[in-house]
Amino acid sequence: MSPVSRSFDVRTLTLDEIRDLIGWASQEGWNPGLADANAFRAADPDGFVGLFEGRALAAAISAVRYSPAFGFIGLFIVRPDRRGHGLGRAVWQAGISRLAGATIGLDGVQEQQANYRRQGFVPAYRTIRYAGEAPVGPLDPQVRPLPAEQAASVAEIDRRCFPAERGAFLADWLKAPHRTFVNADGARVNGYATLRQCRDGYKIGPLFAGDVDVARGLVHAAAATVPGQRIAIDVPEHNQPAVELVRALDWVPIFETLRMYRGSAPRLSDAEVFGITTLELG
Repeated sequence: MSPVSRSFDVRTLTLDEIRDLIGWASQEGWNPGLADANAFRAADPDGFVGLFEGRALAAAISAVRYSPAFGFIGLFIVRPDRRGHGLGRAVWQAGISRLAGATIGLDGVQEQQANYRRQGFVPAYRTIRYAGEAPVGPLDPQVRPLPAEQAASVAEIDRRCFPAERGAFLADWLKAPHRTFVNADGARVNGYATLRQCRDGYKIGPLFAGDVDVARGLVHAAAATVPGQRIAIDVPEHNQPAVELVRALDWVPIFETLRMYRGSAPRLSDAEVFGITTLELG
């Protein structure tokens, strides 16, 4: 490997540069959403770090600190023509450094998992992306587009299923052009799902639900808005009802990652997590 270049700068990415990084993720085959950038940046405006050679972005990483106790690493990419020069190591250290003192999570692709283990990350579970055609099925009368007055109840469910409060992120993630649905019994919200358009088809994420029937109803409601389209969900393998749900839809596994943590793994309501929000930000 060639020695790392000495003529580089490391700094926080602008919104347009975050969009460029998401474009790189698309070229890697990760299929990000068309409108991810604003919500990603809202999660932590200082959480996207780039390494520049001159004015050109050569490597980048997201290191989003959701709270003093929890952060998440993602979007770790070196531009293909600059790989093998030590730039990845440099930008990785910059990202990890800004999350010092926190438990750090990531979703590691198979070819990087050994490297992450050497950095102190411990496997927690596999996440498998299942995809297939939008199902046609009965619509649950308790499922409806998210009303503004139930946003606080959605945030309560989200906090049970995610390691930190992420109000700034949700404020953007739950609004158009994303489509968010809730299962509500009066004032009680039993689950929610967000559908977003991606480079290829659509993804549902998160899919947080009190039980499999609630989850199924949310999937059918989201699917009804994009009939015939390809939809994917990133399913935690240890939630067996979630796996059975997507298999019953005749969806197939197309991609997998390994959720890993450095530090104490968070304690969550795993039975309610039928689909994670996004591999990039947790």
